[in-house]
Amino acid sequence: MENSHQHILDLARTLGLLRPRDLVAQGLPRVALTRLVRQGLLTRIGRGLYAIPDRPVSEHGSLAEVARKHPHAIVCLLSALRVHDLTTQSPFEVWLGIPNKARAPKLEYPPLRIVRFSGSSLTDGIEEHQVDGVTVRVTSVARTVADCFKFRNKIGLDVALEALQEAWHAKRVRMDDLWRYATLCRVANVMRPYMESLS
Repeated sequence: MENSHQHILDLARTLGLLRPRDLVAQGLPRVALTRLVRQGLLTRIGRGLYAIPDRPVSEHGSLAEVARKHPHAIVCLLSALRVHDLTTQSPFEVWLGIPNKARAPKLEYPPLRIVRFSGSSLTDGIEEHQVDGVTVRVTSVARTVADCFKFRNKIGLDVALEALQEAWHAKRVRMDDLWRYATLCRVANVMRPYMESLS
């Protein structure tokens, strides 16, 4: 039993955040999670999510929690701007992109804001970032800026403009990339005057 407990703790350190299904995949008893929590060796972060108590947690820790439970979801819009350090906004919700017909994920915490993507929007301009030992899928800087214009009715044109100006002045995007994603997101006509004012 001690051996399986050690194996579970090692797994928690490797994965950053542990789910009961991770134990099943390794042939380990799920009931051990409760024992390890009782002994103070694991902490229950949320429903079906466990971690080592003293693990370092970054400012984007909630994104790691969401990604661990919903690995195919894409961190986008305000949350992606925050990851790329391109906004003064600090969203209390995690903005997630999911496929058009997918069922919206439900979490006790953090609160989620769901937007729906289809076709190439699900694959183009998606990067993988490591957050607290968990792989998180995030829209790239150029894609995030274009998304902000596409969803300007949800987040505000002022936020989209701030994102464009911040990304450009910090030299985080090239004009070609901006045009590419403006076209992909079908907002080239909306973005054109703002982009022309940059160059």
